[in-house]
Amino acid sequence: MVVFGNVSAANLPYQNGFLEALSSSGGCELMGHSFRVPTFQTLKTRTRRRSSAGPLQVVCVDIPRPELENTVNFLEAASLSASFRSAPRPAKPLKVVIAGAGLAGLSTAKYLADAGHKPLLLEARDVLGGKIAAWKDEDGDWYETGLHIFFGAYPNVQNLFGELGINDRLQWKEHSMIFAMPSKPGEFSRFDFPDVLPAPLNGIWAILRNNEMLTWPEKIKFAIGLLPAMVGGQAYVEAQDGLSVKEWMEKQAIPERVTDEVFIAMSKALNFINPDELSMQCILIALNRFLQEKHGSKMAFLDGNPPERLCMPIVDHIRSLGGEVQLNSRIKKIELNNDGTVKSFLLTNGSTVEGDAYVFAAPVDILKLLLPDPWKEIPYFKKLDKLVGVPVINVHIWFDRKLKNTYDHLLFSRSNLLSVYADMSLTCKEYYDPNRSMLELVFAPAEEWISRTDSDIIDATMKELEKLFPDEISADQSKAKILKYHVVKTPRSVYKTIPNCEPCRPLQRSPIQGFYLAGDYTKQKYLASMEGAVLSGKFCSQSIVQDYELLAASGSRKLSEATVSSSSSSS
Repeated sequence: MVVFGNVSAANLPYQNGFLEALSSSGGCELMGHSFRVPTFQTLKTRTRRRSSAGPLQVVCVDIPRPELENTVNFLEAASLSASFRSAPRPAKPLKVVIAGAGLAGLSTAKYLADAGHKPLLLEARDVLGGKIAAWKDEDGDWYETGLHIFFGAYPNVQNLFGELGINDRLQWKEHSMIFAMPSKPGEFSRFDFPDVLPAPLNGIWAILRNNEMLTWPEKIKFAIGLLPAMVGGQAYVEAQDGLSVKEWMEKQAIPERVTDEVFIAMSKALNFINPDELSMQCILIALNRFLQEKHGSKMAFLDGNPPERLCMPIVDHIRSLGGEVQLNSRIKKIELNNDGTVKSFLLTNGSTVEGDAYVFAAPVDILKLLLPDPWKEIPYFKKLDKLVGVPVINVHIWFDRKLKNTYDHLLFSRSNLLSVYADMSLTCKEYYDPNRSMLELVFAPAEEWISRTDSDIIDATMKELEKLFPDEISADQSKAKILKYHVVKTPRSVYKTIPNCEPCRPLQRSPIQGFYLAGDYTKQKYLASMEGAVLSGKFCSQSIVQDYELLAASGSRKLSEATVSSSSSSS
């Protein structure tokens, strides 16, 4: 999910057949370089500045970390983390083979290692992170799979940062949500959450104080429409999975302008799609988290590139406890025993990897490609057919000057082609530059654009930016000029959260003994997000720890059978 769920654009498909299929439609182009220019240095320091541009200007200074430790969800997440560290040490640690080093796979390996087991994490590509992967270009500048935002309402992610001792790598921003005003090019409207008020009063105050996007009659009708969700709680939220956002709004008699002003932007931020496609359950889950937790909607940026600043600390932790992480290790086939259980993972380099248990933590689209034929009609796996990754495009543009109409925060563009964006030369310490702006933008919905050329996408992006920066950017580059750009396309990102998907999401423990799933598409309450990926890894690890006796006995039996077979062959 983009912002509210995973401002993350995606784990690029890595299986050859899938890539070839995408290539045939022109959809596997990963990134493009426009103009070659001399390298400009990325400064590591950060200055503080306050603009006098007007009352909507955000103060460009990082905010202290909010107090999250006493919230119910944070304590619940901390308790689950602690259960792995306090679990009885296994007499014989399990070797657990995990495919996919995105956040779900990294989380699974981390917590299995905490419980005393020996994970072997295999990543197909040469980069960690999956949906949060990033690469460095020839100039030393980073470009990412997606624009990643860390919310206060991500208790398992926040615990993970604390467990790794890297809380200081999150750059917290003002507790605000800032929306562009399409009817007033270059202007913004904001929702400010006062720190002095508890939840949900701070959220209610933020909505009531904003008079630019919704009128008072619209606010009242919207509030009345939300009453069933507030009264009905989680049961009501889950029951709305069968309705799209648009259908739910009509059912609740909420004015269409509320959708136009707020929920188009929110839908694109959550799942890269529009309200006529997105399940209302997704919106209500986000609203519930943001309204029930004082700091739930507060945002932070990572202080640098995700592979080094987040993924590597997890890898270091795994290795310190005896686990292994291997890159360039693509799964070609899931090989089975005669009884239908997993025998090994066959890699594209011809080697096989065996373990006591197996976890598939790659995207659901890749799992479906590699699913063994004997498993395909099992209802647990058959239901996965409805879960399909949504395409998304992440755009990075380096300009020849410092743009003024931008802020040290995430911005909702409310344009037809763009979802959210940020000037990363302001928001991120590693990418900071006092002289030039680098805009990172999520291009969504992207289904009609995923097969288009990079130059087409940049041209369309510049036309949208002309509306956001009318005094500074012109589509013909007669004002700010592009120094270079990168376009990262993900044909299959997070699963598309359309109505009636919830019953298709699998539990982490599969019906195949010794085979488990992890990923934000699996069953957990945070849907397609970084938080969902981390939590799915914890649930997967919990299932394996709970199944230890069964898995250990199965491993001993296989060893015994192999010994007997070897002895028979010798005689």
